[in-house]
Amino acid sequence: MADKPTIKITAGPYTFLAKFEAAAPETSTVFLSMLPYRQKLIHVRWSGEALWIPLGEQKFGLGFENHTAHPAAGQILFYPGGFSETEILFCYGNVAFASKMGPLAANHFLTIVEGGENLRALGELVLWHGAQDVTFEVTNPQT
Repeated sequence: MADKPTIKITAGPYTFLAKFEAAAPETSTVFLSMLPYRQKLIHVRWSGEALWIPLGEQKFGLGFENHTAHPAAGQILFYPGGFSETEILFCYGNVAFASKMGPLAANHFLTIVEGGENLRALGELVLWHGAQDVTFEVTNPQT
């Protein structure tokens, strides 16, 4: 997805760079329109080693594309809603994406390409010390 910029993610004391996934063009376009985006990361309730940003009942007109229920560390997913609330999932380890309704799948639209060595530290920081600020913003593609 050469036409999409690199995304700088500042989460707690850590910085990551992420690239959009070519297989999720609609999700990537919607997310790009939200930038810069500031929120809090909290630890997931059901899914394992992941952080999330609940978006409640917000609707973005997205369907499923490049969706998975078992993302890898460094993958960022967008769940467009339906069986559970709309959310962004930030994976730092083993994940089986689910809600109290059962297994879910979400759109894998961003992948961490720099800073991945700090994913576990961020996850454990949120787990043991609570919500952390997160900012997603466009960065210069040459950084």
